[in-house]
Amino acid sequence: MDHFLQNPAWADFQRSLGRTVHQRSGPGWSVLAIEENNPAGKLLYAPYGPVAASLAAFDAALAALTDLARSCGAVFVRIEPVDAGFTAAGADAVLRTRGLRRAPANQQPELSWIVDLDRDFKDVLADMKPANRNLYRNIHKKGVTFRSSQDPEDISVLLGFLHLTAARNGFKPQSDDYLTQVARSLMPAGAATLFIAELEGEPIAAALAYDSADTRTYAHAALDDAHRKLSAGIPLLVTLMADAKDRGLKYVDLWGVAPADQPDHKWAGFTAFKKSFGGREVAYPGTWDLPVRTLRYGGYQLARKCAQAARRGVTAARKLPVRLRGALRR
Repeated sequence: MDHFLQNPAWADFQRSLGRTVHQRSGPGWSVLAIEENNPAGKLLYAPYGPVAASLAAFDAALAALTDLARSCGAVFVRIEPVDAGFTAAGADAVLRTRGLRRAPANQQPELSWIVDLDRDFKDVLADMKPANRNLYRNIHKKGVTFRSSQDPEDISVLLGFLHLTAARNGFKPQSDDYLTQVARSLMPAGAATLFIAELEGEPIAAALAYDSADTRTYAHAALDDAHRKLSAGIPLLVTLMADAKDRGLKYVDLWGVAPADQPDHKWAGFTAFKKSFGGREVAYPGTWDLPVRTLRYGGYQLARKCAQAARRGVTAARKLPVRLRGALRR
């Protein structure tokens, strides 16, 4: 599977934001790394990368990233390997023996949900919940139609629905400026497509997908509350899948999902939605750091842990009775 975060169109988009992007490749491997800054200093971040066909290729990619980090003054390299001949379950030992350390938090989801398209689309539909299939086949009877667009101006449709969803659910979507630049950079290049559901010519739902060589990633979606009962987001997603199949893509990546053993996870609701379309879970090793300037990186980690401990101490102190808090201050 090829992820859009490691393809040339994403590199062009990152450069359009004014970021410095490095691309390197060798036998069996390639990597796209973005220069970023954090309290430690400069770092190189390879989202869902490097891409490597084997452990030997992965080692070559790590060596190239280390050389690149030294040449541009980066303190460490942050990676998210997705396929290097090892499983997610066995990745810890493989990565630690190469000097990598778990990052403080995952940058990209560690679990994803994949629908395989490399088969008859009737079989894809058969794996979905019956309600999803029925909506896809019959919603046209209610006057709902679907269209796709690679016109950057149409991103305003999605932005409007995202504002409504954010106000309703209290979450913060990516900024209008960011998604507008996504549209301007990726849609004319064919690397992103907007899918729109319309009722009698008026938009009622929209979804933005990113394409790589073999995978379409379902990234942003929202709908109009006034027509929520039509559940247009369901057949819109199936339309997105059918279009990907027609374009010869092998997978649809519905992106992050919650662990099955965490029913109260904040992603539980949309995880159930994604799983209703059939598919399978894919686990990645997560986000890892490769220190290059080891003393500087060690200082950063120590400072971060001290700050966390201080925050925990403040929180614990706030839970004490007022009388005890006063005694601690004396």
